[in-house]
Amino acid sequence: MTTSGDRPGGPGHPASAPDPERAATPAARRISRRWPLISALLAVALAVGLGALIVVRGQGRPLELDTEWMDEIIEHRNPVWEVPSLVMNFLGAGIAGVIVIPAIILIALLLWRRPWEAGYFVVATILSAGGVQLLKQLFGRARPEDMLVTSDFGSFPSGHVANAATMAVCLGIIVPRLWVWLAGAAYTIVMLLSRTYLGAHWLTDTFGGLLIGVGVAVLLWAPVAAKLDGERRLAPRHPFARTIRRN
Repeated sequence: MTTSGDRPGGPGHPASAPDPERAATPAARRISRRWPLISALLAVALAVGLGALIVVRGQGRPLELDTEWMDEIIEHRNPVWEVPSLVMNFLGAGIAGVIVIPAIILIALLLWRRPWEAGYFVVATILSAGGVQLLKQLFGRARPEDMLVTSDFGSFPSGHVANAATMAVCLGIIVPRLWVWLAGAAYTIVMLLSRTYLGAHWLTDTFGGLLIGVGVAVLLWAPVAAKLDGERRLAPRHPFARTIRRN
């Protein structure tokens, strides 16, 4: 005698596992052939082009925009702004930014039974960080002299801002709610401002980090958009999600 779990398509049979891509909307399945892929490549190309412009035009020296912004920052430095800037410095890199926060998000997604979203987030985070380090070595731009924190070599692009932008876009895609996008945008902007306030980066460094972070997140989203969309639509069927809703 066979049970429903032994029959093809039964609950215990692999065939019963729904395919996320089939559950996705037609619009999500078409994303890989539309604007996200092009716009993401353009963002990454702009980041590389900005770094090349800085090196070729000024041999890595700050542009006029950089010096004017830094002069304003130094003139208006105040202990009131230093504390939140140091908090953002802690959150954006080191153990907190590279290990703790990504691990919390990864575990939450796996508990939510969303392996595609978890994989997408992890790969985007790693590639964003790797791209930043590659460009740092490629352009070798010196950091500002008036730094309030200790940083590694290479000012362009900002790794803190790239990490913040990648996380903001990934979470906005994974949880497509207006408040998530607004919170992510606010977090990224505050990170950008804090990096220049601490003198760890020139303003154009943060622009480069922003372009890399957004570009990598969108670039990786394009080919898996249908799977992410379908997985999100199937998620309410999972026991963990039902438990969350009841509570």
